[in-house]
This record gives sequence, structure tokens and C-alpha cells, in this order.
Amino acid sequence: MKIKNSKLFLVVAILISLALLLSACQEKVEEGQVFKVGFLGPYSGPSAQTGKQFKGGAEIALEAVDYQIGPYTIEPVWIDSQSDPAKASQAYEQAVVQDGIQAGALNWHSSVAVAVMEVTAKHQIPHIFGFGATEKVNETFASDPEKYGYWSTKGWPTPAKLGNKYVDALEYYIEQGVYAPEAKTVAIYGEDTDWGRSFAAGVIDLFEAAGWEIVSEEYFPLEQTEYTAYLNQVKDLAPAVLAGTSTSPPQITSLIKQADEIGLESLIIADGLGWVDFCGLTGSSATMVMDQIAGWSGEEGFAFADEFESRYNLIPSTSSAGLAHDGTKMMLEIMQAVYDEHGEITSELIQQFVEEKVWTGEWTMTDGIVMVEYKYTEETTPDPVVGPGYYTFPVLQYEYVDGKCLGKPIYPVEGAVQDLIVP
Repeated sequence: MKIKNSKLFLVVAILISLALLLSACQEKVEEGQVFKVGFLGPYSGPSAQTGKQFKGGAEIALEAVDYQIGPYTIEPVWIDSQSDPAKASQAYEQAVVQDGIQAGALNWHSSVAVAVMEVTAKHQIPHIFGFGATEKVNETFASDPEKYGYWSTKGWPTPAKLGNKYVDALEYYIEQGVYAPEAKTVAIYGEDTDWGRSFAAGVIDLFEAAGWEIVSEEYFPLEQTEYTAYLNQVKDLAPAVLAGTSTSPPQITSLIKQADEIGLESLIIADGLGWVDFCGLTGSSATMVMDQIAGWSGEEGFAFADEFESRYNLIPSTSSAGLAHDGTKMMLEIMQAVYDEHGEITSELIQQFVEEKVWTGEWTMTDGIVMVEYKYTEETTPDPVVGPGYYTFPVLQYEYVDGKCLGKPIYPVEGAVQDLIVP
């Protein structure tokens, strides 16, 4: 009987030891899980400067959580769009199939967004905070939300939702007697992409609704940097305003510098000039140029800016480094919320959370460094809510002082530090 008891005790002891061993192994597996997130951006090509801003902003957000959500180590996969829709789609496909990304975040170009939406739909990869602003993204999303809803939230609303402030600012200063153009005429320019044409279409409608005449409309390849012939044609037309946009720093800064060199007297709107550290390229030619750039929303934003410049030897733009930080932070906070609720993180659970909590406005992010609150509703999705206290950019004018291009808000008047200055 004692022998039998001894054998029984031995068996029980072995079983307990095995159970403890298996439990320990299971804990090690759980602690060692990796979740891969693809960060899409122009890390090479004509907008590579923006790519540097993107990567730096995302890295600082990832480091704030020590690349960790629960037991998951967050492994970034940097997907280079090269500012080219076809190359971006191929790179994203590779990131899914070969690198095994389970979610994605960020993106710069509208044309890239439209193309990559097909890839996220095909592989059902939830993608957060893509910057591509064009209406084509919204139209594609609305055509089949179940399919294209994986491009789940935009980090930049359609151009018309922000572009109205340029026209409002000009009209306000005309009413105040500060600005008195001989004729309300506008020449439109832009990069020949979905973004460039969407921005132009939006501001053309807004200008025309306010009684302005469009005297020319031209688009240029992203790689183009010579504009003397075009600008001389504009000079002959003598429009009151030259308005447009580009996501390529060499393109937009070349146009501004050459406009100054030929003596163009039109008031210039260069939407997106401040997306990168441009002053070294334009110098004093940026004086009086109008732009729309958000500011830092609090002390954390200024601390981020100091850290970014110290680490990367690059002045951070709120619209690229800052928003890339906040878009990355949004992805991480959504992942944390999913883990808190389910005890695990999967592509399916992220998408479910976005559809049930983010699209409905139940979940918002209020601790970013650029906007006060990032919120989406059933009426605005995939765009964020736009307006005071939410997603908004003030209109500013640049002034060249002691080697720096200072952006001074001029509209809305509540936050203005100076009136519009005209050539």
C-alpha cells in the first residue's frame, strides 16, 4: 500500500511539475508576442524631407510607450511610398505578405491613399490616420464601407473643409479696408496629383462663390522645380492672388523663390509650405506668403518640438512631424483600448473597435500635441470633425526675421497676432 501511495505521489508530483512548466512556457510566449504595424510615408523621393518628419514623430510616440502594449512588443515596419501610388501599393503588399504587418498608420499623398486603399481592403488591414485628404478617398470609402472601411480614419480632412479660411481671411481684410485689390482675380497652381487637383477644386469653388475670377489654372509634375516661364505668364496676367499647393518641398520652395526673383506682386497662397523646415530654401522670399499650419496644442507639444530638433537636427512641422506623432499615438491608444477590453490584439479586433467606438464618436483622443481633440462621427467619417476645439488650422503669413521664417496668425481674428500684410 505504501508503494502504491509512493507511486501515486510521484505521478502527481510529475503532473504538477509538467503543469507548472507548461504554464511558464505559455507565459513566456505571451510575454514575447510581437505585433507589427506598418508606417506608410515618403521616406525617399521628392518628399523625403516629409518622410524624415514622419519617422521622427512616430518614433517619439512609440518610445513613449516603450514599444509595448500589454505583452505585445510593437515592431514598426517603415513602408516607403516614394511619393508614387504604384510603388506604394507594391511596398504595402510586401509589408503585408512578407513582413507580416497586422495594422497600418499614416500616409502623406492623396494619390497614394487612393491606391493603397485597395491593398488594405484586399488583406483587411486596419489603417489609421492616413493623411491623403482628397475627396476621392471619401468617395471610395462611401462606395463600400465594409470593403474600404479598412482605410478607417483620415488624418487630414478634405481640402474644402480647411481651404475656406483663405477666402474668408481675404474677404475679411477687404471688408476692413486693409486689402484693396484692383480686381478680385486668382491664378491657381498645384502639383499634378489627386491632392493638388482636390485642393484647387475646393478653393476655386470657394473663390468663385465669393465673387473672385479664376484667370488661370496650371498643374506641374512633383519633380518640376523650374517655373520662370510660368511665373512670367502669371506676372502678365497680374492676378491679385496666386493660390496653390504642393507636397514636394523642392517644388513649392522653388516656385516661391522664383516668384520673388521675377518681381511677382501677387499675394501668394502656398498651402503646405510649412509642412517642412523650408526657410533655408526660400530665405526672405517667403515673406508675406500665406499658409495654413496648426500650432502646438500645449506644453507637451513644445517639449516634443524641443526633443525632435535636438535629436534629429531638424525643426519639426506640426503638420508632418506633429500629426505623425498624434496619428501614431492614436493607433497605440486604440490598440491599448482593444487589449484592455479583450486581453489580446488582432487586426479584426482593431477594426471592430474603430467601427463601433471611433466612427460613432464614442471614443476620441484628447491628449495629442497638435489638435485639442481628434473626433470622428457617423456624419464625418472617414474625416475628423473640423472646427474650433477639434481639427483646425489658422491662416498665417510668414515674415523673415534674423534668418528665420516666422509664421504669424492673421485669421481667424480671435487668434490673430497681426493684420494681413499685402505686397
